[in-house]
This record gives sequence, C-alpha cells and structure tokens, in this order.
Amino acid sequence: MPQKKRTKPRRRRRRKNSNQNIYMIVAVLVVLVLGFFGYRTYQQHQQRDDASNLVAKEHNAFIKKVAPEAIELGHQYGVLPSITIGQAILESDWGNSTLASKYNNYFGIKGEDPSNTVVLQTREYTDGQWVTINGRFRSYSDYRESMKDHALLLVNGTTWNSAQYQQVISSKDYIEAAVSLQTDGYATDPGYTTKIIHVIQKYDLMKYDQGIK
Repeated sequence: MPQKKRTKPRRRRRRKNSNQNIYMIVAVLVVLVLGFFGYRTYQQHQQRDDASNLVAKEHNAFIKKVAPEAIELGHQYGVLPSITIGQAILESDWGNSTLASKYNNYFGIKGEDPSNTVVLQTREYTDGQWVTINGRFRSYSDYRESMKDHALLLVNGTTWNSAQYQQVISSKDYIEAAVSLQTDGYATDPGYTTKIIHVIQKYDLMKYDQGIK
C-alpha cells in the first residue's frame, strides 16, 4: 500500500510537468510570433514616417528657396507671393519635373525661339478630356529668371493680349487671384483654382503676402 501511494503522485507530477512544458513552449512561440509581426508593423510605420518626414523637409526647403524671390517680385510687380509660390509648386512638382530640374522653368512658360526653348511632352485639358501634346517651353539658366519671367507675363500679358492677366495683378487676395488665373486662361486644368488655393492654405503661403498690397 505505501508503494502504491508513492507511485501515483509521481506519475501525476510527470504529466503535469509535461503539460506545463508544452504550455511554456506554446507561450514562447506565441510571444515570438507576435513580437515578429509587431516589429514588422513597427518597421513599416517607421519607414512611412521617415518617408513622410523626408517629403516634408523637401517641401519646406523648396518653399524657403523660392519665397525670398517671390516676395521681392511681389514688391516690384504686385504679384502676390502666395500665388507665385503656389504656382511654382504645382507647375514644377516641387522643382522635380523635367522642365524644372533640367531647364529651370518653374511655371510651364512657353516660348517660340528655338535658341532658348525646348520641346517636351505635356498634358492639356481640351474638349472635356486630357490629351498629351508636344509643347515648346522656355529654358532658363537659373530658376530666378523663370520667376521673373512669370511675374512679367502676368504684368505684361501675352503677345496677343497685353491685359490678359490684369485681373490677377489687381486681385486683393490669393483666392481672388487664383480664380482670376483660371478665368484669364493661364491653365487648361479645370481644377487649377482649387489646387492653387489648397496648396496656399496647406502650407500657409498667404503669410508671405503681408505688405504687398
């Protein structure tokens, strides 16, 4: 009898210890799996955050680059700096387009002289649809030349209409000027006004208009 009483608890302990070991292994595996996927998720979030921060830095650097010239041109010609900067952002894709990065044309300004122009493909909105065409665009040695040419275009108009952009110049704020850009025919994009206003408001570009008008 004493021997039977001693053997039964030992067998139970072995089963209990075996079960505990299995539970421990499963728990460790679960923790490892969750940790792995948690780390992967953290890495993905971190990569997205890093990419977003890099883009934000590039955007801020572009604005700081063109803002002083935009302010100076605003004082000289009455063009609101917010409009100049906003258009530069949209037209040049933050200075990354081929026309901007290779030819310093930040505003999609076209020309006719083969000696200072380049032919590139561009998209225009015609008859209710987007079409790709070849356009002849001005080439500049420096982005400041492009910005000055943009201001002069708004002030002097086109060769066929010297008063084409007078509504833009006479506008009292960026919203009125953005609307005038579209009605005066600066761009064919039907959403141009909305895009300009959105960019100006998102990056608080209207702060550069102080003291211009």
